[in-house]
Amino acid sequence: MDEIRGDEIRGKAEGTATVPLSVLDLVTVGQGRTASQALRTSVDIARLAERRGFHRYWVAEHHSMPGVASSSPAVILAHLAAHTERIRLGSGGVMLPNHAPLVIAEQFGTLEAMAPGRIDLGLGRAPGTDGATAAALRRSDRLNEGADDFPQQLAELTRFLDDDFPDGHPYARIHAVPGPVQATAEGGVQSPARPPLWLLGSSGFSARLAGVLGLPFAFAQHFSAQNTIPALDLYRESFRPSAVLDAPYALIGVAALAADDEREARRQVLSGALSMVRLRTGRPGLVPTPEEAEAYAFSPMEREFVDGWLTNIVHGTADEVRTGLDDLAKRTGADELMITANAHGGEARLRSYELIADAYGLPTA
Repeated sequence: MDEIRGDEIRGKAEGTATVPLSVLDLVTVGQGRTASQALRTSVDIARLAERRGFHRYWVAEHHSMPGVASSSPAVILAHLAAHTERIRLGSGGVMLPNHAPLVIAEQFGTLEAMAPGRIDLGLGRAPGTDGATAAALRRSDRLNEGADDFPQQLAELTRFLDDDFPDGHPYARIHAVPGPVQATAEGGVQSPARPPLWLLGSSGFSARLAGVLGLPFAFAQHFSAQNTIPALDLYRESFRPSAVLDAPYALIGVAALAADDEREARRQVLSGALSMVRLRTGRPGLVPTPEEAEAYAFSPMEREFVDGWLTNIVHGTADEVRTGLDDLAKRTGADELMITANAHGGEARLRSYELIADAYGLPTA
């Protein structure tokens, strides 16, 4: 295995935060906004996150969702790498069954060459979309095979990243480039490092697998809060020390939005909740405005869903959000919190991260 050090995985808490704080970006597109504007907002947030001492910035793979413009994480990460200097950048995550492992190894080898020592490769086994779109992505309607083969796909990807297929393997003469093979070519000079692998999940499957393999684990608490503690417990119980980590390291994705007052925070998260109602009922669209969300007549079933959804979003003033995040970190024992702020407009998202940074006394330059 090429060199991966634990300090490339473990973050450092800044200011008064008890754990490192990071950012998960879904590149949301609101009504009246364009994907170009959403991507410019991502650059603005990444720069803010770097300036204020957030540890890493990840983007997630989603497909066929008008309100989410993050269908190509590697492309977005290349763009963000060109506009930042220090912050770690990564996928939260790339959905491995949607792609050939060699393609992912090539893409993230290229990113590592662009931003050496700053790239994380987070992997998930869900499709990141509906079944029909997943079939179009995978050119197959046998979707369960992709998920069931995840450990084998992961092993293949790891070997491409490390360039260490054994002699006699059908892929022994195939190399992911940029990658370690360039160091072995005549006159070759290549960094021995490669992006650390993370496993992502919202259930126990990836938690157990990450533990058995000694990999860091990221749990999607922001949409599966009821499974957070069981999954983290399973990860820690299953963990075996590896060349990557000598002890478990788990982050959780947290939906959180801070505003200058409680009412404004409620308005902003309600638009995201309405967007989720539409997505869950087969009507995906752009993220509605807060005004539309406030005026929307929720059915009793929709209201029940929204009330439950909002209980899992830490929102309010900066102090209230800080208290909520601290409580969550203490309750789960998470080693890192990755905050996603979903709202209609980029201004509200930028303001939220700035307020959270201020609440924790994060660096200002």
